[in-house]
Amino acid sequence: MLVLASAVALIMANSSLYPLYDLLLNQTKFTFGFTATDGSFNLALSKPVHLWINDALMAIFFFLVGLEIKREFVTGELSTRSRAILPFIAAIGGMAVPAALYYMVNHHTPENLSGWAIPSATDIAFALGVLALLGSKAPIRLKILLTAIAVIDDLGAIIIIAIFYAGELNYQALYVAAAAIIALYALNRRGISATAPYIIIGIILWVCILKSGIHATLAGVITAMFIPIVCRKNPQYSPCESLIHNLHPWVAFAILPIFGFANAGVPFTGMGFHSLFDPVTLGIILGLTIGKQIGIFCMIYLCIKSGLCPMIKGVTWLHLYGVALLCGIGFTMSLFIGGLAFDDLQHQASIRLGVLVGSIISGVLGFMVLYFAPPAQEIAPGEEPAGNRH
Repeated sequence: MLVLASAVALIMANSSLYPLYDLLLNQTKFTFGFTATDGSFNLALSKPVHLWINDALMAIFFFLVGLEIKREFVTGELSTRSRAILPFIAAIGGMAVPAALYYMVNHHTPENLSGWAIPSATDIAFALGVLALLGSKAPIRLKILLTAIAVIDDLGAIIIIAIFYAGELNYQALYVAAAAIIALYALNRRGISATAPYIIIGIILWVCILKSGIHATLAGVITAMFIPIVCRKNPQYSPCESLIHNLHPWVAFAILPIFGFANAGVPFTGMGFHSLFDPVTLGIILGLTIGKQIGIFCMIYLCIKSGLCPMIKGVTWLHLYGVALLCGIGFTMSLFIGGLAFDDLQHQASIRLGVLVGSIISGVLGFMVLYFAPPAQEIAPGEEPAGNRH
């Protein structure tokens, strides 16, 4: 559905339907809140539809990402040092090398350097979707490794957005945001398992962060960090797991396709094969297709060969290389960071082209490598120590 929505947006943006597309997303505004007639106070938010999607709907997406990050670090595949160290180091390599390649291509054009983080992101939904197409050719250990790398990658992207893509700060709004965070902490410490109070305070936090100059989607991640993993009164119930289960269909089948529709539709008028060599486009393509695989696979290789981490049982180096290739699929998060880095139409077209081409190449190559890789060795349950499941 994400691919279909993005394709529809591209068709509309490059046809006679573009005025309708632009009217729907950029010219139509929605206002929520209250404003005094004498102008004494203003509690209203007024934004075009495009910004409501990127600031509000994507906050829900980041809320889900935050819940998944917390689950993995508390009870999941990143809960122990032995499980976390390999994907953690691999993810760092997978963020640093693409950024370096982008910088190398664009260092002569300083106005392009703000897009350095665009090829550093991995789209976990697309990457896992390709693995799903491979069926039994993609053993569960590869899915675990890919998920862990992508989760840490998302965490890195969140930190990058908070540090490098914040606007001019409004400290009054930040003070209220701090109070909201303290309230979330108090709810967590008191063992409140009902999710409604967290969500209500999270909405207040979202408004404050939106007004503060920091990107509003971070409110979703912060709120998620305080959702309890286990209910004290009923240990069988997990508020965090329940929210993940309930939110996932809405995010996968509504929010992400809407985001794709709103952000993929850039007119490519006047663009041709030569456009692939635009510094921004080329930097993104090289970062996703070359930087990701080099950064991730080399870190995995060094960790295993140095003895820092054991070899993942039942898989070959070719399987691990295929995972590194799939991590070059950077669609959703790359487009999101691109929207923060540049706001002019020319750069947006270059970003879209680079992300689409780079992600397609990475996905196809990763699929082919894993499809033709030798069958993974089946490991009987209990044969492998729990600490080495990665």
